[in-house]
Amino acid sequence: MLDAGCGPGHWSGHLHDLGVAVEGVDATPRFVEHARRTWPGVDFRLGDLRRLDLADGSLGGVLSWFSVIHTDPEEVPGILAAFARALRPGGRLLVGFFSGDRLQPFDHRVVTAWAWPIDGLSAAVEAAGFTVESTRDRVAPNGRRNASLVAQRP
Repeated sequence: MLDAGCGPGHWSGHLHDLGVAVEGVDATPRFVEHARRTWPGVDFRLGDLRRLDLADGSLGGVLSWFSVIHTDPEEVPGILAAFARALRPGGRLLVGFFSGDRLQPFDHRVVTAWAWPIDGLSAAVEAAGFTVESTRDRVAPNGRRNASLVAQRP
């Protein structure tokens, strides 16, 4: 399994503790260094989600938990296509993201983030070759809408 945009590695570590063979990839050196120190039994590496260094069909799953929120929407289809290429048939994708009524940027900590309409991100996921199985939308305690999407590569 790939934890795409793993950040400081907490989800990779959790999956590893559950017995899942997982690798974390992130573009931020500080996060990768932290993750390696915190979970020495998990493989973490620097990488660009648009150019995953993985064999075609080599993964059973991809977790993209709030990892493409800072990506320009024009680049997201390429990342989704990279996920699809790396997943074997039947593999699943779980995406966490900020949701909204329309695609729009907003200020988020250090760098701009994007909120996606669930139907819009679902369409992008399907265009990348997935079948969307389920979506979920909720309002977080801070009032921002968060969503998740589960998809499968046929």
